[in-house]
Amino acid sequence: MNAIEVSGLKKYYGTTHAVDGISFEVHSGEIFGMLGPNGAGKTTTIEIIEGLRKADEGSVTILGMQHEKDMQAIKERIGVQLQTTSLYPRLTVTEILDLFSSFFNKRKPIPTAQLTELLGLQEKASTRTKQLSGGQQQRLSVALALVNDPEIIFLDEPTTGMDPQARRNLWGVIKDLQERGKTLMLTTHYMEEAQILCDRVAVVDAGKIIALDTPNRLIDQNFQETAIEFDDLMDMPESGTFSTLPAVNDVKRDDNHVTLYTQDTTATLGGLTALANQGTIHFNDLYVRRATLEDVFLKLTGRRIRN
Repeated sequence: MNAIEVSGLKKYYGTTHAVDGISFEVHSGEIFGMLGPNGAGKTTTIEIIEGLRKADEGSVTILGMQHEKDMQAIKERIGVQLQTTSLYPRLTVTEILDLFSSFFNKRKPIPTAQLTELLGLQEKASTRTKQLSGGQQQRLSVALALVNDPEIIFLDEPTTGMDPQARRNLWGVIKDLQERGKTLMLTTHYMEEAQILCDRVAVVDAGKIIALDTPNRLIDQNFQETAIEFDDLMDMPESGTFSTLPAVNDVKRDDNHVTLYTQDTTATLGGLTALANQGTIHFNDLYVRRATLEDVFLKLTGRRIRN
């Protein structure tokens, strides 16, 4: 059974097509990600699905229920973490969680103490929300999405503003929720986050889904090569110089940063060394890696996602 079905979704703002004919399904029990830069249409799409915005065209079905007829019943069974959350500044963490718990009559809420422990907010339970750091407020917004023990959880850029350790801790929470049978849909512009967390990823650009599959299949479909990256500290030669190196299939340049995609790492590194010995280039921070979702996005759109 699909937890979410989206068909032909469109949203216009004047002449801007924020969402331009998006269709997909989210399977029950999976973590489904929408990956793309700011302005790609991710947040607009997820807010339409949550019932916070009205689509101009298209349909949404959640847990077998139609948006138009069953929105109140849907809201009882979903949890929502918004990209930007306005919290009551004078309420403590415990008070605001208790308040949100009181809004749900048909579902047994998760105890507040359990939520603060789950999100690492035990020491801040008596702290007013205005005194929380940005990362702590973000964790509280995720806790609020879990109050009603929802079947489907929507997370819009859930780790924005978090330090690396807090981000990884939240990844653990998300994986634990999936193990408990929850379905999760998240948006992100962090490549590593999408690659680690998501069972399937929809790559979104300019209001359209340009690719959708598991992270590994997206990479395998687009790349058989290894990536070699480096910074050139001199005035770089023309791209054609790099493309003529042994075994190089493609070259991407971003200011002084160069990415070479090669089928023979050893041969390409030998060619780079020869260029350096000739004084043609002077590279720094050179490393070799497997292709990633960022390479997929770069190949499909011609540009990188700027975090």
